[in-house]
Amino acid sequence: MEKRGILLVVSGFSGAGKGTLMKELLHRYDNYALSVSATTRKPREGEVEGREYFFKTREAFEQMIAGDELIEYACYVGNYYGTPRAYVEQQLAGGRDVVLEIEIQGARKVKERFPDTVLLFVSPPDAQELKKRLAHRGTESPEVIESRLARAVEEAEGIEDYDYFVINDDLDTCVEHVHRIVECERSRVSRAKERIYDIREELKVFSK
Repeated sequence: MEKRGILLVVSGFSGAGKGTLMKELLHRYDNYALSVSATTRKPREGEVEGREYFFKTREAFEQMIAGDELIEYACYVGNYYGTPRAYVEQQLAGGRDVVLEIEIQGARKVKERFPDTVLLFVSPPDAQELKKRLAHRGTESPEVIESRLARAVEEAEGIEDYDYFVINDDLDTCVEHVHRIVECERSRVSRAKERIYDIREELKVFSK
């Protein structure tokens, strides 16, 4: 029986270190695949089709919406962003665990359509650490940092919608924690129904 992969959605505050966490997770373990989103925005310098994004025209993207070819999508600053269903299904069917790094609204949509999705929320140990990390980036103005912190206040209200809450204090510890969560998910009864059925059928030879 082929092992089906697990769909893992990772969300968290801006500055929580989600990107670094996912990059290290994929580097250490070869069973993970990072989902590549589709977008209507133009490629930036150095970006490659199929690596950073699947770049689509607005017409092509709207055709994907009409054809139910996206797991979730949203319009942000005038451009569409979404998760192609075919890519995710292909990876899951091949036994790879697919990671989607998306925000709370998208995570809710994915969970609604795929109830066995594992939702994981990443956070720094406290609010002051979050503010420090945003400031240490050195790429954003004080106004942008304040807006991101304000957004974090809103996002914190939706954490209970997630299955796991992970503190990203030490990167190595956090990566191993996330990997253990995924490994434990494989043992859920809901993911082993076919195997359970097979064992029950095999055991019938011992019944009187």
